[in-house]
Amino acid sequence: MRSDAYTEAFVWVWLPDATEPVVAGRLNVDGDELLFNYGQSYLARPDAIPIYLPELPLRPGALPLLDGLSMPGCIRDAAPDAWGRRVILNKKFSKIGVKLDRLELSELGFLLESGSDRIGALDFQASPTQYVPRSAQNASIDELLQAAERVERGIPLTPELELALRHGSAIGGARPKSLIEDSNRKFIAKFSSSNDLYSIVKAEFVAMRLASLAGMNVAPVSLVRAAGKDVLLVERFDRKPTKAGWTREPMVSALTIFGLGEMLARYASYTDLATIIRDRFTDSKTTLRELFSRMVFNILCGNTDDHARNHAAFWNGSQLTLTPAYDVCPQSRTGQEASQAMLIHDNDNMSRLSTCLAVVAAFHLNTGEAVTIIETQMRVIHAHWDSVCIEAGLSQVDRNLLRGGPFLNPFAFTRLEGKASSLRRLADEIRG
Repeated sequence: MRSDAYTEAFVWVWLPDATEPVVAGRLNVDGDELLFNYGQSYLARPDAIPIYLPELPLRPGALPLLDGLSMPGCIRDAAPDAWGRRVILNKKFSKIGVKLDRLELSELGFLLESGSDRIGALDFQASPTQYVPRSAQNASIDELLQAAERVERGIPLTPELELALRHGSAIGGARPKSLIEDSNRKFIAKFSSSNDLYSIVKAEFVAMRLASLAGMNVAPVSLVRAAGKDVLLVERFDRKPTKAGWTREPMVSALTIFGLGEMLARYASYTDLATIIRDRFTDSKTTLRELFSRMVFNILCGNTDDHARNHAAFWNGSQLTLTPAYDVCPQSRTGQEASQAMLIHDNDNMSRLSTCLAVVAAFHLNTGEAVTIIETQMRVIHAHWDSVCIEAGLSQVDRNLLRGGPFLNPFAFTRLEGKASSLRRLADEIRG
């Protein structure tokens, strides 16, 4: 059931180092597509940058979409995902007694109804001249938890709770979350869900902390308790405080960098991303090593939700720079065999280190260097496992569930040969 008649939205952008947005152009409906064109005033600015290249070059007129897309990918990156859409539908429709799964908004509707403090440097308004942020007073974590629980149960929100939760409705992902601000820092607050079989927020904390200890560039995380529940706080890296206010860092997902839509996301691969890094990213050598490290750590920690929206880059108008890692969360696992959400090479996405080692040249590494990276990560997991689990307050039951399940699963070490066979022996020793 389509429930809105939005036909246009104006795209506002924070230029580099700016604390206030300017209007960049307009989105309008053309059949089943959303087309963007820059405003003349934006094109005339000496400091104007493309929202993203090659997708939206600085030129007048409606810009054609890439093949297979119904809206520009860099615009879709700023739209709400499953959780945010559920919050918006709750606000608009839960009071009229219609099940949310039978309702929908247009893409323009979701852009205009979601909160303004979205990831990256874009926002969407009904006006080309007046910017009115859709935000709320900073709510407590207890209040946000209460609001998230009501949305999960399909219960209408009070006006106050609706404003608090909608503030973070444009943040991606399917799990309950919101935004909070504390002094000169901003956080994404991730909540446990009513149907969690184990402490997912603690498991993500453990994985993110261990990844950081292993030398990767990872968003800082912390755990707090509210209303008797665990809440994971992930510090935002797309916001910077200044005396004049907050600046916003332009960002695009790897899915947009690939030029793929949601239906073709299964074709995204780490080695293809490595090729793009060599051509379009700053500090490509360091970035390639970082990406390889993240790829193998995802396998070592059992994060099989490493799809192309869970990788991103800052955009400065001409070049890309890999963002810190985020959403590194071990996934529940009943058996051993598993596959990554993103391909590793060709059509192979099996969660094996041997596949990663077969493509080290794409990351400008040799086999010895790659084995050393993996071994270092394994030793860090082993050395810091107890201390990080204690820091997380992880129960012994959940520790046992994670270790040998998602973490260091034997399947990851199958088919290793030559020098790499030492990794399998090390894994056996650690598990033993």
